[in-house]
Amino acid sequence: MMGPRPVLVLSQNMKRESGRKVQTGNITAAKTIADIIRTCLGPRAMMKMLLDPMGGIVMTNDGNAILREIQVQHPAAKSMIEISRTQDEEVGDGTTSVIILAGEMLSVAEHFLEQQMHPTVIIGAYRKALDDMISILKKIGTPVDVNNREMMLKIIKSAINTKAINRWSDLACTIALDAVKTVEFEENGRKEIDIKKYAKVEKIPGGFSEDSCVLRGIMVNKDVTHPRMRRLIKNPRIVLLDCSLEYKKGESQTDIEITREEDFARILQMEEEYIQQICEDLMRVKPDLVITEKGISDLAQHYLMRANITAIRRVRKTDNNRIARACGARIVSRTDELREEDVGTGARLFEVKKIGDEYFAFITDCKDPKACTIILRGASKEILAEVERNLQDAMQVCRNVLIDPQLVPGGGATEMAVSHALTEKSKGMTGVEQWPYRAVAQALEVIPRTLIQNCGASTIRVLTSLRAKHTQEGSQTWGVNGETGALVDMKDLGIWEPLAVKLQTYKTAVETAVLLLRIDDIVSGHKKKGDEQSKQPAATEASQE
Repeated sequence: MMGPRPVLVLSQNMKRESGRKVQTGNITAAKTIADIIRTCLGPRAMMKMLLDPMGGIVMTNDGNAILREIQVQHPAAKSMIEISRTQDEEVGDGTTSVIILAGEMLSVAEHFLEQQMHPTVIIGAYRKALDDMISILKKIGTPVDVNNREMMLKIIKSAINTKAINRWSDLACTIALDAVKTVEFEENGRKEIDIKKYAKVEKIPGGFSEDSCVLRGIMVNKDVTHPRMRRLIKNPRIVLLDCSLEYKKGESQTDIEITREEDFARILQMEEEYIQQICEDLMRVKPDLVITEKGISDLAQHYLMRANITAIRRVRKTDNNRIARACGARIVSRTDELREEDVGTGARLFEVKKIGDEYFAFITDCKDPKACTIILRGASKEILAEVERNLQDAMQVCRNVLIDPQLVPGGGATEMAVSHALTEKSKGMTGVEQWPYRAVAQALEVIPRTLIQNCGASTIRVLTSLRAKHTQEGSQTWGVNGETGALVDMKDLGIWEPLAVKLQTYKTAVETAVLLLRIDDIVSGHKKKGDEQSKQPAATEASQE
C-alpha cells in the first residue's frame, strides 16, 4: 500500500516564496537599488557610466536616468525604479533622494520584522508618521516672492549644484529661469507652464558651453527650400500651414485613361493651375515667410520665389506649434481660408545660419513670445545629453516654485528638523507603534548622512553635532554643507528646495515602503524552454485535425 500522494495545487513550474523570506528579499532588493544610487546625492556626487543595449553610453548622476537604463529582475527592485520615474514626472527633482529614503525606510523595518512584529503594525506607524511629516513640512515651509529674480536663481542653483553643470551654474540658472518665465501662460486665472511642449532644447555639438542661450523665439533645423530665396528677413510676416503645396495625388492608386493627346496636356495644365491658385491664395496676404509641415513642389517653389517669399518645408508639428506661440500666427489647414489675422507679425528677425555643417533657421526677437528654444553647445554628445537632463531638472524646479511658491531648507536640514520633531512626538506615544514611528525619524537621517559620506567627512561626528544642533530652538535651517561636510545654516548658504518636491519625495518614499512591506507572497510562473518546444508540435497537430 502506497502512502497518500502529495496534492499539487500550483502547476509544476510555478515558483512560490512566502512569508518572511519574501519580506527580507524585498527589503534586500530595495536596499541594493538604494546603494547603487547612494553616491549620486549632493554636490560631491559621483557619476555613473552605463552602456545601454544599443551600445550607446549614458553618463549621468541623475537618479532617474540611471535606473531607467538598468535592467532588473526582482519585482521589488522594479517598483523602486518605478517610483523614481514617478518623482521625475511629477516634480522633476529629488529622484535620488526618494530612492535612498525608500530604501532606508525598508531597512529600518527589517529589524522589527525579525522581532516578529506584524507588518500591519509597522505600516500603521509609517502612515501616522507620514501624516505628521507632511504637517511638520508645511510648518517649516517659508513663502517666496516669485518675482524676486535673485531668490529664484538661488533656488535653481541649489538644484543644479548637485549636477554636472555646476561649473556654469549661473548661466544654467538664468537659462532655466528665462525659459520657464517665457512659457508661463495665464488664462482665466489659471497658470499653465508647459515646459515639455514649448521650451525645446536643441543640442548642437561643438562650440563652448558658454555659448548656450535662450532664444527669444524659435530655431528649427531646416534650410530654405530654394537657394535663391532670402536668408535674412527683418520683421517677417509669417504664415504657418499644415497642408502641402503640391498637386493632390490620389490617396490610393488612381488610374487615368487618356485617349487623346491634348487630354494629357490638359492634365498637366490642371496641375499647374492648381498650384498657381494655391500660391496666389498665399500671396494675397503678402507673407515673407511660409512654413509648412508638408512638402512644397518645385513649381510652387518657383512661384513663391518670384513673389520673393521664403519657404521652409517639412517642419515638425511640435515645432510649428511653437512658432505659432512665439510669433502669434495661427496654423492654417487650407490656403483658401487664409485671412489677415492668421499672419504672425510678432517676430522681428528671420535668418538662416550655418552652425557646424548644418543649416538652422532662426525666428527670433519676438515680441512677448510664449515659446522658446534653448540652444545647448558642448564638446560631445554625452556631455550635451547630461546637460540637457540637468536643465530639465532646473526648469522643473523653477516651475514648481512658480506654481507653489513655498520653500524648505536643503542640505539635509529639513530631514533633520522633521526627524527631530517626530522623535519628540514619539515620546508621547504608547504601545508597540512608537518603535516603528521612531524608526521613521531615524530613517530620515539617511539624507544628511549620505551627504556627509559623499564628501568624505567623519559621519558619526558631524551627524551627532547636527542632531544636537536641532535640539536647540530656532535652528531648523541647519544642515550639512555638501562641499565640505561642515555644519552650516542653510539660510546663509542660500540652499533652498521647493516644498512640492519634498512633499512628493516623502509621500512616495513612505508609500513605497508600505507597499513593499505588505507583500508576503511572490508567485512567479516561468515556463522552461524545453517545455515550450515539446508543446508546440502537439498543438499544431491538434489544430490541423
